[in-house]
Amino acid sequence: MDGLMMDRPLLVKQIAERAEGVFADREIVARTQAGVERSTYGQVVERARRLAGALTDLGIRPGDRVASFAWNSLRHLELYLAVPSMGAILHTLNIRLFEDDLRYVAEHAGDRVVFLDASLAESMPRFAEVEREIVMPDGGRERQGALDYEELVSGGDPGFEFPDFAEGTAAAMCYTSGTTGRPKGVLYSHRSIVLHTLGAAVPDSMGIREADSVMPVVPMFHAMAWGIPYVAAMAGARQVLPGPDVSPRGLADLIEAEGVTWSAGVPTIWNGVLELEPPPDLSSLRELKAGGAAVPESLIRGFDERFGVPVVQGWGMTETSPLAATSRVPAGLDPAADEGYALRACQGRIQPLIEFRVDPDAGGELQVRGPWIARAYYEDASGDDKFTEDGWLRTGDVAEVERGSYIRLVDRTKDLVKSGGEWISSVELENAIMAHPDVVEAAVIAVPDERWGERPCACVVRRPGSDLGPDALRGHLSGRVAKWWIPERFEFVDEVPKTSVGKFDKKVLRARFAGAQAGLASQAG
Repeated sequence: MDGLMMDRPLLVKQIAERAEGVFADREIVARTQAGVERSTYGQVVERARRLAGALTDLGIRPGDRVASFAWNSLRHLELYLAVPSMGAILHTLNIRLFEDDLRYVAEHAGDRVVFLDASLAESMPRFAEVEREIVMPDGGRERQGALDYEELVSGGDPGFEFPDFAEGTAAAMCYTSGTTGRPKGVLYSHRSIVLHTLGAAVPDSMGIREADSVMPVVPMFHAMAWGIPYVAAMAGARQVLPGPDVSPRGLADLIEAEGVTWSAGVPTIWNGVLELEPPPDLSSLRELKAGGAAVPESLIRGFDERFGVPVVQGWGMTETSPLAATSRVPAGLDPAADEGYALRACQGRIQPLIEFRVDPDAGGELQVRGPWIARAYYEDASGDDKFTEDGWLRTGDVAEVERGSYIRLVDRTKDLVKSGGEWISSVELENAIMAHPDVVEAAVIAVPDERWGERPCACVVRRPGSDLGPDALRGHLSGRVAKWWIPERFEFVDEVPKTSVGKFDKKVLRARFAGAQAGLASQAG
């Protein structure tokens, strides 16, 4: 027997229509090179309708790929709402990819049109297969042969009606960052986006509400900005879009000027804010979300102690839409107790509607499945080994389960150090090193060793003015990690290289240090 409920498709247009109908006067703020722009949900959705009508007049049809090459901005938000709502597919191009990878993903996706910020006009290559370029004004330069975004929008129909279609229809696509092999396309459906939006909005997840002023620092060109633009629009939260200036001081100034209450970004961003002198005024913040890389306990404690602002860790992947877990302490546990900090520094509980398992036959790999988890890559069979025969996504993360439901990622399968037949977690060792007050960043890689096969090498960024050396770090690690985990080799670097999405780029460190033995004795102390 079927239930007697209406069967309505879950579509991105419902998020846009709710923002337009319920929160029309709620402000949206965007900072560009040219200054600060202010709008409202009512104006943004009207312009999204005009944009959808103009794209239709240009010949864009349901299923066509429309690319963006842009910062977090008002016009990028209009694209987020307009393109999926008209039945086309929004493809957010990662502006930090190498040119060869950018050309590959644009061609592989089959992009017909690309929207780009004027400030990025000189950095975006010409794509041979793209039929039209449309420049969005943000204080940058013109681009020869491109259409003007504002002229396009002004000529569109403000009464354009977003159509209905099946909820399984593709809505957006992102490509993985391509740290190994070619980037791979993840194709989100309307259903997956709406369900992810609802799941991310629950109180113990992002918990965004109408009263918030939300600043997504995570780029809109990466993993759909963790879904934050959709969550904020559905909740009616005020949005503050930082544009190209994502420097620690620039972000701190924007938080103070606009009264931001909730923000999200990678740990390196928040570590930079934590280090600012003089300390910024972050009194408007009620919470920060951090993810994209392991969040060290030292960062969480630092924000508590210096600013009284809680940092909440989230975990996910492009393939998981991306939010799949959030770390909040369970009822009855003091978040400021040592056990509370330990749990806050793990990846947390899996989101509602997502299932997980830790597969002992795959070395303790975390595997997940659910309604906003990818089941395959877009037209790319080379990644088939990422999906099990019984329908689970292989995350590539080695995990442990604590308190029956908390996931702690101890490493990436490719980043574990196998020393004397035993595994060393690079992530746990990094967190222990970064707990030293004179350490800003630390990344651990495996280096060859004649006796043990592999040993850990710690690449460390010292606080300015510090003369911290290997012996002091070994003393710091003693009692914090197993004795045999303590590295013989430390390399002091000015900066840990980052990937296009802000993660530690260990392949660069391996190329630099894994085969190098020169200077080992001096670094070993």
